[in-house]
Amino acid sequence: MGKSTLFNALTGSNILAANYPFATIEPNTGIVPVPDERLAKLAALYSTNKIIPATVTFVDIAGLVAGASEGEGLGNQFLSHIRTTNAIVQVVRAFDDPNVTHVDNAHDAKKDIDVINTELILADLQTISKRLPKFEKEARANPKLKPVLDAYNQVNTILNNGEPLWNYPDLDHELLADLHLLTMKPVIYLFNLDEAGLNDTAKQDGLKKLVAPAQALFVCAKLESELKELDETDAKELLESYGQMESGLIKLIRAAYETLGLQSYLTAGPKEVRAWTIDRGATAPQAAGVIHGDFERGFIAAEVVSYQDLIEAGSLTAARGAGKVRTEGKTYIMRPDDVVEFRFNV
Repeated sequence: MGKSTLFNALTGSNILAANYPFATIEPNTGIVPVPDERLAKLAALYSTNKIIPATVTFVDIAGLVAGASEGEGLGNQFLSHIRTTNAIVQVVRAFDDPNVTHVDNAHDAKKDIDVINTELILADLQTISKRLPKFEKEARANPKLKPVLDAYNQVNTILNNGEPLWNYPDLDHELLADLHLLTMKPVIYLFNLDEAGLNDTAKQDGLKKLVAPAQALFVCAKLESELKELDETDAKELLESYGQMESGLIKLIRAAYETLGLQSYLTAGPKEVRAWTIDRGATAPQAAGVIHGDFERGFIAAEVVSYQDLIEAGSLTAARGAGKVRTEGKTYIMRPDDVVEFRFNV
């Protein structure tokens, strides 16, 4: 069971999951709700049935083979599709099963990772090598472009040394943004194990070392496929029988939020309860802008109460009476447990 099987299990999709390479040709998209137990509790408090969770969009893209940067396999399609993503989740097979086909008729996790990373590096080298000669001339004519040229030369050196740019988090993303470099995207490694591998700490530690400092997650596509057919109680029992506390989907969503620097805040009322995704460190006006641009442009203030204080008080009126509701201005930095109502004027 491989990448597309895992995609189906995690997103509840029903795309083709065949036992041969390149079963995925066009990218498949799955939009999944972010599990958040706070929403149901707020909905009960406000007596509303309308709950809108935050969502994460996963895209299942064709697998990559050696030579993809030169057009081998579905390389050109893969590379164009991946440029539109915010982060890369590399699904790596880490189990033995002669009945599951591998593109090389064999499998080795390190080799598979090296193939993908090498092809992404080569694609980035093509991009920078096309841009550099022309930009060097522009920078000679315009000295203000020197910081950009220096950044271009820095990534060119790194890539020529065979390293992906995600190993260098201090690179100036703003100066390099227009290059749309693939290896500047944050990466999460999702190792697909068999049932025995889920509790094999020695094996998992070895795989973690392969990809450090990137995040490594461990799931079993077979187990995830079984979980999606069960109700919440039975799914929990099955997970616990495998020594797991949470599903692969929850692990992946948490890792995606952490890797992309995201968090959620909440809005609540009798019409609906909703979670909104923002960047960590976002200000109150920026958070308001996620709801509507007018909210950010005409921002006046934010009425904020922490989720825990609101639940303990039992109502917004009671929380206000207990002094738990605050009025925050334009410089307020949002927190993950904030329940907010924005005041604005346009």
